[in-house]
Amino acid sequence: MKLFKNRTVLGIFCIAVSLIICFAITPLINAGLSKKVTIVRFNQQVNEGEEIKRNMVNEVEVGNHNLPENVIRNIADVEGKYLTTTVYAGDYILTDKISEEPAAENKYLYSLNGEKQAMSITINTFAEGLSGKLKSGDIVSVIAPDYLGSGETVIPAELKYVEVIAVTAKSGYDANTGEQMTEEEEKELPSTVTILVRPEQSRLLARLEAEGEIHLSLVFRGDADKASEFIKAQDQVLDEMIAEEEAAMQEGEESETEDGQPVMNADSQEITEEEETTTDGEE
Repeated sequence: MKLFKNRTVLGIFCIAVSLIICFAITPLINAGLSKKVTIVRFNQQVNEGEEIKRNMVNEVEVGNHNLPENVIRNIADVEGKYLTTTVYAGDYILTDKISEEPAAENKYLYSLNGEKQAMSITINTFAEGLSGKLKSGDIVSVIAPDYLGSGETVIPAELKYVEVIAVTAKSGYDANTGEQMTEEEEKELPSTVTILVRPEQSRLLARLEAEGEIHLSLVFRGDADKASEFIKAQDQVLDEMIAEEEAAMQEGEESETEDGQPVMNADSQEITEEEETTTDGEE
């Protein structure tokens, strides 16, 4: 009898547990699985290093089940950030796929504001580029042998202080970025140096490279504030040169206007060259 009662109690307990599972726990689990959450998803392919813009992504509702914890749920959290890997349409945005700043090899391109330009010059020999020792942030002077066919070696006033923003190997990858590189990458020698210049500087540089060799000499490396002082001094020289050119042009235009004024008679009428000759003959 006692055994029967124990079995009865056990059976009732099992039934109770089953009812709790069926009508309490299971609905809670199903509710959790079916719960919708908003996440951010790409609507197109976006390549590594590109800036994420609002038209590249959408906010969509998906089931909460098996979602990664680091999935982005708000467009505002990714807009203006940069991708660390290539993504495709339909991919979720995870925190480890984005960065506050672009990759080191193209970071300098995103700092251009329209006032200055990035321009690359070719390093034909190892010595022309300071034996491969130049790196981003250096202040250099441009030396032109046989300056514009004059036979003289000159540091043009327009190019006394310019900033290096990249040193690139033949492979297309930037060298001397400060990042850890493999042994194979370290063996690559710089092929071009990219510098930050104003339009008038870029025109002169293009002419110098087309007509002959260009050497770079290191002027300063170190504190960014100190480096900016060299650039400010160079900008001041350029501004003064432009002002002098504009003043000379204006003076020339005024001189041409004065020389070209017509001869007027007493009645304020213009006298032609033929009339002037006739008048002289009558005298």
